[in-house]
Amino acid sequence: MVPFRRIALLGIGLINGSLALALRERNGVEEIVACARRAETRERALELGLCDRALTDPAQAVEGADLVVLGVPPGAMGPVAQAMAPGLDPGAVITDVGSVKTQIVHDVMPHLPVPGLFVPGHPVAGTERSGPDAAFATLFVNRRVILTPIEDTDPEATARVRALWETTGASVDLMTPEHHDRILAITSHLPHLIAYTIVGTVADLETQTRSEVFKYAAGGFTDFTRIAASDPTMWRDVFLTNREAVLEMLGRFTEDLVRLQRAIRWGDGDTLFELFSRTRAIRRAVIEAGQAFERTPVPGPTAAERSPDGED
Repeated sequence: MVPFRRIALLGIGLINGSLALALRERNGVEEIVACARRAETRERALELGLCDRALTDPAQAVEGADLVVLGVPPGAMGPVAQAMAPGLDPGAVITDVGSVKTQIVHDVMPHLPVPGLFVPGHPVAGTERSGPDAAFATLFVNRRVILTPIEDTDPEATARVRALWETTGASVDLMTPEHHDRILAITSHLPHLIAYTIVGTVADLETQTRSEVFKYAAGGFTDFTRIAASDPTMWRDVFLTNREAVLEMLGRFTEDLVRLQRAIRWGDGDTLFELFSRTRAIRRAVIEAGQAFERTPVPGPTAAERSPDGED
């Protein structure tokens, strides 16, 4: 089944580009129209086969589309919705791929001719890369997409958007925008904030120490640098548009961090061991939920070859 005939992708980076490739691979759409401000982005999207046409004017891009996917940073959602409104077909379904939902609903709905056809969405998938070249067709396979219809959302529109995402290989969950923002504040937004802070601390170190950090970077730090390499415009907007939920989770994290600091200062090994044991169990639960994968073990030295303190 082709849930939609013509899709307009406003913004053509990692998420919308991957959506285009996934739908093309599965014959899930007849025509894709992309919209981007920069000429090089439009040209590259066409070269990569992400779209059939690439335009600059949002209103022109959405003409005749039966689905519009907003794939711009959260802070730009409202202005783009306003710009596209004159070209919208009254029967067009609108969705988005933003990491924040409550503020986007507030910003987008006033500009739509039929607000009930807006199905807010968030594919919980991505990488630190951005732009058309970052797109790949399997990004959403075995990943989750959260849809956050509100009370006035047309159930048929929700069903059609669900079918679209399931076509890409994703599993779809429904929740309220407010619940989404609170959950993602702890599972996504706070980890990004911590990563930005840790990598920023390294950037402030004196030159010699910083070079040694780069030279001897271990897996934990390199994971942080991967996260901290994410699109700065998008994440700036995420923190500003989900500030209440982020601040709540940041407050709880700060309290836990102080408790951990106190345990280290006073040599409280029991507290440290109990915390580390609980966090191992959480990692196992995340893997069992299909949201992470075990890394392939890298052969290392035998026990006899290790140093006495256990360090390789």
